[in-house]
Amino acid sequence: MTDTSTTETAEQAERADKPSNRKQPYGQGFLDTISTGWADRPSIAPPAREQAPFAARRRAAVSEAFAGRRIVVPAGSLKQRSNDTDYPFRAHTAFAHLTGWAADSEPDSALVFEPSGDGHDVTLFFRERADRTTSEFYSDATIGEFWIGPRPDRDGVAGDLGVATAPLDEFESRDGDLVVGEDAELDAFVSELRLVKDDYEIAQMQLAVDVTARGFDDIIRELPRAIAHGRGERIIEGVFHQRARSDGNWEGYDTIAAAGPHACYLHWTRNDGPVVPGDLVLIDAGVEVDSLYTADITRTLPVNGTFSPTQRKVYEAVREAADVAFAAARPGVRFREVHDAAMRVIAAKVAEWGLLPVTAEEALEADRGGHHRRYMVHGTSHHLGIDVHDCAAARREMYYDGVLEPGMVFTIEPGLYFQADDVTVPEEYRGIGVRIEDDIRMTADGPVNMSAAIPRTADEVEAWMARLG
Repeated sequence: MTDTSTTETAEQAERADKPSNRKQPYGQGFLDTISTGWADRPSIAPPAREQAPFAARRRAAVSEAFAGRRIVVPAGSLKQRSNDTDYPFRAHTAFAHLTGWAADSEPDSALVFEPSGDGHDVTLFFRERADRTTSEFYSDATIGEFWIGPRPDRDGVAGDLGVATAPLDEFESRDGDLVVGEDAELDAFVSELRLVKDDYEIAQMQLAVDVTARGFDDIIRELPRAIAHGRGERIIEGVFHQRARSDGNWEGYDTIAAAGPHACYLHWTRNDGPVVPGDLVLIDAGVEVDSLYTADITRTLPVNGTFSPTQRKVYEAVREAADVAFAAARPGVRFREVHDAAMRVIAAKVAEWGLLPVTAEEALEADRGGHHRRYMVHGTSHHLGIDVHDCAAARREMYYDGVLEPGMVFTIEPGLYFQADDVTVPEEYRGIGVRIEDDIRMTADGPVNMSAAIPRTADEVEAWMARLG
């Protein structure tokens, strides 16, 4: 990475709050000439992007719900990673959803709803291009265009997003603002607004799933390299990252590449272990496309291409739980009933294998049961969209206790996890962790598995690995 230390005149250095030995003064020749010799940069107003009319309808819903109230939806700011380096910027979910500004959005922007008559005047405030006669252009390594490249101009953004724009320095913060993340009422509303996806969102999510599928193919092709490396889990993570960055924006969340007993840790993201033939490797990964919509897929693979009898038994039990949950998902069914359906299968299987001190029916009792949850402590489903755990601020009665509707997109992801040191199970089970996760779109006619093209059954997985390995 290029050294991002800024340089400045001696006079500027004296005014700095925190002088640094990394800052160097500019020569007078530089200062005399830096603002000249640049070609004109005409403003080009492109046609509104595909998501602009969808975002406009979302803003209209917010305006109607909060009539007469000033609303401020901030994009958020850069977050420091270390010293003078920042994490990649990703706008706040509500801001991206309501503007349609996604991977190309600008830090510190704000979408403001000013009450006007029966509705609101909506303006997007953001830091526009720096005039090349200003010192910001060359001296600010965080936002200066000489360092980070061109920033968008106001007319271009207005035409692109179909919303009025204004310079960031004209934004006025006032008491009584409703700010996402600090106002529970607004946060819940915009979360619930995302529960049902529109056609644009569904198309973007299918794109994310399709790119993710290619990433899983890449992983299988590169398994020999992962096996040969001492930290083969990192190889898997890196292979998927390459696909995510080449065909999308980023990963939607930290990739889980959990081989052997690591598969029993539900959110294993250290990914620093070996990938050993004879073990399973659980890969939970999703590509986030440029619109910021993400997939969330899990497949569990036998490293050597073939399941052992015990691995196959556990795998197919999880697959059966997923299939039963999928069959239970119908319009009008409560969201939590999908989880209940999967757990009935999980309880029945572990009871059948002699792993419970009670019957499956007793384990499923709401108050006194739960014994089977030792082997699957997580939920079966969550909503999915512009966040991997989308709509998280929605009220319980709209989320877990809400009913499934056409346009909802959610995961189905049961699993079984037998920790390596769990003496409640026979030794042959210990260290086996299996999860199968698919992305489901609800329609008026029932559920559609958006990720069904990625092999799911044990036989399909083995054939998939033989074909690509």
